[in-house]
Amino acid sequence: MNHPSKAILPAVLIGILVVIGISRFLLNPSLTAQASDLEPNPTPAEQPRSEEPTGTTPEECQISNRYPEKIQQWCHYIQQAAGEFQLDPNLIAAVMLQESGGNPDAYSRSGAVGLMQVMPRDGKAAEFMCINGPCFANRPSMQELFDPQFNIQYGVRMLAGLIQRKGDVREALKAYGPMDAGYTYADKVLTIYQNYR
Repeated sequence: MNHPSKAILPAVLIGILVVIGISRFLLNPSLTAQASDLEPNPTPAEQPRSEEPTGTTPEECQISNRYPEKIQQWCHYIQQAAGEFQLDPNLIAAVMLQESGGNPDAYSRSGAVGLMQVMPRDGKAAEFMCINGPCFANRPSMQELFDPQFNIQYGVRMLAGLIQRKGDVREALKAYGPMDAGYTYADKVLTIYQNYR
């Protein structure tokens, strides 16, 4: 008959060795540093911005994978706006690429703001005067337009309204772009749209 203490002794020895190993690991800074290298914590600069969308995998993204990552990262918001206003997500991506290159902090010399380069009611844009006062008085603020989701939503709503009023995408893009650009802006966006699809 086996004595119970003979069966317990190896288990106790293994337990002691495990505890010693864990304590040596925790007390040795170089081993702890090596372990942290296995799963690095991102620095604040590497952490995703809080306003960046989540939940869209590359397989679910409906915009062409030819668009650069700076545009692809906004796929979720682009698709939301495209669905709501019944526009091709690739057209929205083309406008965004031309306007800001995917930079949510873009601010033009004329005062246009964000991903879709929308003119706000404040900042430099407040200097533009029309017959009845400031041209962009009914627009959102710069602060609102620096929010990527809001900017995309607002810019796509503007573009969809122009397409509906003008009855033609090229004419709508001409109206969306800089006033003095004529069809140059529209044709650049349409070229991007054709080349990146």
